[in-house]
Amino acid sequence: MHSAAERFAVVVSSAALGNPPIFRGSICAGGLRAFNLFTCPPAPVSAMLVILAFIILFHIISAILLFIATTNNAWWVASKGNFYTDLWYSCNVTCVEIPGSSSADAGYLQAVQATMILSTILCCVGFFVFILQLFRLKQGERFVFTAIIQLLSSLCVMIGASIYTAERASFQAKDVQSGEYGYAFVVAWVAFPMTLVSGLMYLVLRKRK
Repeated sequence: MHSAAERFAVVVSSAALGNPPIFRGSICAGGLRAFNLFTCPPAPVSAMLVILAFIILFHIISAILLFIATTNNAWWVASKGNFYTDLWYSCNVTCVEIPGSSSADAGYLQAVQATMILSTILCCVGFFVFILQLFRLKQGERFVFTAIIQLLSSLCVMIGASIYTAERASFQAKDVQSGEYGYAFVVAWVAFPMTLVSGLMYLVLRKRK
């Protein structure tokens, strides 16, 4: 331990050598915390609020993307007849149910439907769990439960989009198989890394005061 006289001598000798005045911020950053001459301030509250707002916004955007991908009729755009198909209907002027979508032969399509719905639900549930944990967790604890839910959401959307990519032709009518992927399919793949990154952020995040 350094006496008060020794700590004072450090400041006086620094000034005598012509060094610039040492302020509280430079003492904390320069490793002189051991002298205990000043009390170093905690992290700025504004910075923590910005980080918190960014995480919440990132989560909300992920949920919106999942909702768009699950509900919009633009997973596949047929090159003939201007047909748009989603996970339930094939639409032109009017929408009709995808033929055989409720039969056992359309198991791949039903798997895509289930995983996309589940991913959206998990993402929304994860948001409310995060808000709850903000008030319930003790200082220094991690948001592990929220992270698990968000990572499961990411896994579901990856499985759904992968199945659709690999098995699309098995449940689409022949007259719409010629075409290209629509924007809802792209949005689903964009939502995958966003939910994954969001889950990883929750995994390393610790609650502060």
